[in-house]
Formats: sequence, structure tokens, C-alpha cells
Amino acid sequence: MVEIIRSFETMASHIVGYPRMGPKRELKFALESFWDGKSSAEDLQKVAADLRSSIWKQMSGVGIKYIPSNTFSYYDQVLDTTAMLGAVPSRYNWNGGEIGFDTYFSMARGNASVPAMEMTKWFDTNYHFIVPELGPDVQFSYASHKAVTEYKEAKALGVDTVPVFVGPVSYLLLSKPAKGVEKTFDLLSLLDKILPIYKEVIAELKEAGATWIQFDEATLVKDLEGYQLEAFTKAYSELESACSGLNVIVATYFADVPAEAFKTLTSLPGVAGFTFDLIRGEKTLELIKSSFPSGKYLFAGVVDGRNIWANDLAGSLTVLESLEGIVGKDKLVVSTSCSLLHTAVDLINETKLDDEIKSWLAFAAQKVVEVNALAKALAGHKDEAYFSANAAAQASRKSSPRVTNESVQKACQAGCPTEEAQPSNPPNHHHWLFPTNHRAQESSSISEEEYVKAIKEEIFKVVQLQEELDIDVLVHGEPELSGFAFTANGWVQSYGSRCVKPPIIYGDVSRPKAMTVFWSSMAQEMTKRPMKGMLTGPVTILNWSFVRNDQPRFETCYQIALAIKDEVEDLEKAGITVIQIDEAALREGLPLRKAEHAFYLDWAVHSFRITNVGVADTTQIHTHMCYSNFNDIIHSIINMDADVITIENSRSDEKLLSVFREGVKYGAGIGPGVYDIHSPRIPSMEEIADRVNKMLAVLETNILWVNPDCGLKTRKYGEVKPALLNMVTAAKKLRAELASAK
Repeated sequence: MVEIIRSFETMASHIVGYPRMGPKRELKFALESFWDGKSSAEDLQKVAADLRSSIWKQMSGVGIKYIPSNTFSYYDQVLDTTAMLGAVPSRYNWNGGEIGFDTYFSMARGNASVPAMEMTKWFDTNYHFIVPELGPDVQFSYASHKAVTEYKEAKALGVDTVPVFVGPVSYLLLSKPAKGVEKTFDLLSLLDKILPIYKEVIAELKEAGATWIQFDEATLVKDLEGYQLEAFTKAYSELESACSGLNVIVATYFADVPAEAFKTLTSLPGVAGFTFDLIRGEKTLELIKSSFPSGKYLFAGVVDGRNIWANDLAGSLTVLESLEGIVGKDKLVVSTSCSLLHTAVDLINETKLDDEIKSWLAFAAQKVVEVNALAKALAGHKDEAYFSANAAAQASRKSSPRVTNESVQKACQAGCPTEEAQPSNPPNHHHWLFPTNHRAQESSSISEEEYVKAIKEEIFKVVQLQEELDIDVLVHGEPELSGFAFTANGWVQSYGSRCVKPPIIYGDVSRPKAMTVFWSSMAQEMTKRPMKGMLTGPVTILNWSFVRNDQPRFETCYQIALAIKDEVEDLEKAGITVIQIDEAALREGLPLRKAEHAFYLDWAVHSFRITNVGVADTTQIHTHMCYSNFNDIIHSIINMDADVITIENSRSDEKLLSVFREGVKYGAGIGPGVYDIHSPRIPSMEEIADRVNKMLAVLETNILWVNPDCGLKTRKYGEVKPALLNMVTAAKKLRAELASAK
């Protein structure tokens, strides 16, 4: 039996055939309309139901047998699990019953009274999730029937689905102790409290007619202790009787499964099959060949769910044929390596993308076709024409002169520049950082002259606002490198309604001409205050792109670093004395296995330092990081040798400050964020002042900068202005208090 189960595991994202706008964007607009009070809960639910219905019908129509449900989310799948378990922090004043939108979105985004829960990255991706806050006193209850409702909804359409859940052990391992709970609290001690709720859900699904169920236990790819592995055995032993009569699948993805974890996983009682990422988990293939249990289903993830390159069908078929001999023809399932949530929807929407480059690509819809083609070939029904076209595209990409730039290759082969540590340039008085962004303008429907005029007007508006608020160091906003291609509709969800369009790095990277110098210079002419040049750093560009897979990632990163270096030096020549090189995604790209950390951090930090190796000591280099756990890489952050770093702090409940309480010394300028920009909530002056005072308890006054957690492009002016005003007022108040105390 060769079937598909994982091709559409995503948040209503992979409907085929939407002209120009994929459903990620459709849901985005529906969410934002609801949040703005322009539409009702019923309107939002109808959009969601229509999207789910379309997806299920289309998957059924193309012959997919195992179609997942409960993969749709209004925000993220971990928050959905928190709702299912009724694990609502007390500050949201939830009084029991079915969790509605008010409580759900308050946890995700905060409200006028209380802040949102912490948000962090989903493993090593740019997808975010809301971190559960748990403790010994949490009263779990079955509070969201979403999984059962959606299963019944699909069944009413004639589609029998496979409900998908975040597995119970991974849910706890991805959680954190709630505020006031000892940091050493064993979250796995809550397993006995949440399993009864999983059992309730399973019982309802069985009653509704479900025959398959999937648990995502992706934490099995991480470095786990023995007691953590034992928790998986305990959990599935406890669930075994409840799952009797169901085919249970346990899914892993994003990396190799370590040998001990593989042994634990494949020995779990009551489990019928296992899914493995064979793109990022090449070593797992050897474990499968040597010790995969007989009689179990193997869902072989041979089609990349994280990138957009066309599959090497011939190579994948060879792998599948070898696996077929191990597990048997009736137990092998062809699959994507992970959910297609992380890739764009459909190439059919890309009418302006270069034809040659387009022939090298496969978005979600095309990946489904690849999975089907591999399944049919394995069953003896190979589409020779399709395989031949695929082989031709693979050959074209390897031989295309557009992929290789000889001058870039020589520059990297010559060795990337290095530098000794530069002296930091913290200001000799309280010089507080307040970064902001203007809203980007689309240029596709207006002339170049109109575009420049519109951007100039917007920059002037932003500069005036910052001067009015008395911000010290201003930004004008963030307005092309060769080797990149850009999609028109390649949207990928980051969280909630936030979607991004990752660029495609298809070849060697260089900077043919200046990118931001014109705009930065224009903005600087509008003010006498310092105007920051704003650039994205090489590691973040790498981690937020669809990256070529024909050379090591670090080589591509070095190429990007050299290109950014040219831009930094041109900004300096244009008179820009403060330049920010954002590395928001440096921590995001940290490998999931500790043994690989040192190598990654070495080339990542070196890439950043390449970008500013040539600047004068009088040019101040800033960087920025957000929405990850930074404490475990703080020494690498220090080694980046930036003059000032702004870093997310408030959304994570000031977790960052603990590293300084533990004695880590940081001598350069640092701005831990004082309020969460991903929430519409406007913090009071007193709240911000309190946060700054906590920072002053562990940081020297002469290095502290005050700033929001991140850039402000996700917020409206009506939210930005009062929040920044409160921030500036708090800074001035504390300056006065410090001055009077001397």
C-alpha cells in the first residue's frame, strides 16, 4: 500500500488553484477584520469552514486516502492544544466551559488588561507558537472540542480524515513553568493530568467513526535525557487501551532521530506506524534499514516539506525501493518530510517568475504531485514523461550559468575577511534607542516616480513622528541582491495572521548596486538627529529564505555577508554613522542537536562580523534579535562584537535578564525590549518604567538602551504613537531620577 498522509498537514494552507491569493492570505484578512471589529465571530468561522471544506474536497478529489484534520488553526497548533486541555493562565479570567475567541486570542495577543503569553520559534523554523505556562496547580479540563468538530465536519462532506494532535509528551516538553512556579519544576510530572483529556478526545473520535489518529512527537529529534524518553513509553502505554481499534501514527520531523530515541519510538505500545524526515534526517535512514520493527507502517518523508526545490524523483525512488524491501510493499507510505505549512502554496500563482527558475521549483501543490508520482512509480505505474521532465529540470539547474558567479566564488575561496574585536561605542550619556518601521508600499501598480514620491512622503511622516516623540536615534524604515528570485504570491505563515514571502536563493550571491543608501541618505537629510541605516544580516537572510540545496548553507551565508559588507561600507561613505544589521533569526537556525551547535555558531557569528569588518570605530554597529531562547547562546552573541544589540525581552517575561543575574558581563550597549509589539495592547508608562528598573538592577546605566521588543511594522499608527510616547516618557522619568540621585 502506497498512500499519502502528511502532504497537507497545515493550517488551511494548501488548497490548490487559488488565483494570486492563497488561503494563508485569505485567513489573514479574515482574522484582521475580526480583530478590528469589522466582522463577527460567525464571519470568521465561515471563512475557516469554507477553507477547510475546499481543502478536504480537493484532497479527496485527487485520490489522497489519508487526509488530515485538526491541522487548521486560527493561531497555532500548540495554542490549540492548550485550549483543548483547558490550560488557561489565571490572568485571563476564564471561568471554564468551551474556550471562545476572546480567551483564545487574549492568550495569543493579550488584551487591554493583561499581556499575551510568550511566543517563540517552532523548533528551527520561522513559524511561531504560544508557549504553554504550566505548574502543579493547573486544573486541566476538556475545554475545546475543535478536533472532534472538524472530524465530523469533514465526515459530513464524505471525507474520512486522520485527526492530528501535538503529542502529549512533546506538548509538555515545549511548555515552561508558569510565573511563580519554580524553574526546576518537572513539567513531565503533569503527564498523568493531561492524558485523561487525550483519552476523552480519542473516545469521542472513535465514537464519531475515526479509524486513524496521528500524534506529532517532534521533540524526539532533540537531545533527550533517559527520564524524558521514558515519558513517551509511559504515555503511550497509558493511551494504548483508549486507542484500541485505532491505527496510531507517531510523527517526527526536522532532524535525525537519535539512536536511543529511535529505539524508544519504534517500541511504543499500541502504535501502528511512524513518520520520519528523510531529507533532514539522513542518518535515520540507516536506523530504519538496520532496526525498523516488522509489521509497522513506515511513512517515508522523501519529499522536502521545508524547501521549494523540485524533488530528485529518480533519487527518491531509489530510496523508496530500498525501503520497500525492508518494511514490505503494503507497509510503505510515501510522504513529505514534514507539514507543508513551511512552504509556499502553488506555483500556478507565480505568473511573473522566471520560467527557467520556475522549472526548478515545487511548491506545496507540486509536492503533492511529486508524492503521487513516486507512489505510482513504486506501484509499477511510473509516469515516464513526468520523470523525464524532472530529470531535465535537475540537469538544467546543475548546469545553468545563472547559478554560478565566478567572481563570487573567487572571493569566497580567497578567504572571508576577519577582524580583531572593535572597541564598542556606547554613548557617553543616556542615548536611548527607539526603533520603528514605516509601512512598506507595493510598487507593482504604480510608476517608479510615484513609488519614490510615496516612499519619501511616508519616510518624512515617520521622521516627523519620531522627532515629535523626542526619540534620540531615528529609523526611516526598511524599504537586490543577485542570486535571489522573488515570488508574487509565495506566502508562508509565520504565526496567526502574520505571513511572509521568503525569497529564493538559487545561485551565488552578490550586490550589483547599492540597495538602501538612497533611502537612508534621504531620511538623514530630513533630520539633524542620527538616522540608522537598516539592513538584514546574512544569517537572518539565510534562515528566512528558501535556500539553494546544492552547496553547504555556510558557504551561501558567507556570500551574503560579503554582499552586505559592500552595502555597509557604502552607507558609511554616505554619512550614515549608525547602521543596524539585524540578526533576528540567528538563534532560530541553531541546530536541534547540541553536537552541531559549535560549528553553526562559529560560521554564523563570523558571517555577521564580515559585514562590518571595514567600518571605522566611529561608526556604530547595531544588531537585533527576537523571539527565541537566547540565554544558551549569550557568549556567541557577545562574540558578534556589535556596539549595540536590541533584543526581545518583554514577551518572554524578561527571561533574558536572568543570564545577567547569573553573572554574565556584557560591556557593549544593550536594549532588552520593554514592550511586546506583536500585541495590540498599549503598555502604560509605569509598566515600561518598571521593566527598565528591572534592567537597571542587572545592567550598567551607561550601556542600557530603551526600545520595543521588535520592529513596529505589524502595528497601526494609532497603536504605535501612544506606546512610543509612554516609552519615551518612562525613559525621561528615569533619566531625571538617576540625575537627581547623583
